[in-house]
Amino acid sequence: MEIINKKNLFSFFILIIVSVFVLFCFFSHKNVSESVLNTENINFVKIGEQKIKVEIAFTPENQEKGLSGREKIGENEGMLFVFENSSKHFFWMKDMNFPIDIIWINEEKKIVFLKENVSPDTFPETFSSEKDSKYVLEVMAGFSQKNNLEEGETVQFLP
Repeated sequence: MEIINKKNLFSFFILIIVSVFVLFCFFSHKNVSESVLNTENINFVKIGEQKIKVEIAFTPENQEKGLSGREKIGENEGMLFVFENSSKHFFWMKDMNFPIDIIWINEEKKIVFLKENVSPDTFPETFSSEKDSKYVLEVMAGFSQKNNLEEGETVQFLP
């Protein structure tokens, strides 16, 4: 009788370990998938009354390239960088052909820092917010001043 109980206990223990592992894998995959899915539904960023058509930079490769190599962007166009984690994200102007405004946005979708009119000739200098951000928006130089953007302002992501 004692052998059967030990076998059952061992089987039960293995079942618990396998179940925890399966649940961990399921929820880890689900969180990553939800992040990707949510970025696929963002086509515009709204700050104040201005609506900006954005491209999403989600992968490290897209984030490293950013707007580099392009000749220009439109007045109400930009690139939204979506990071997995809030942190201090650094930007440079490598291979840029025009100046931009860089806007750091936290998880609550509030502007935490603005760097205006960043020139291509600043490379290899890097720029970052002193506060953590989850998103960074690059727009045409002068956009921040023209629209009176300030730290603390709320940003909306729209389909």
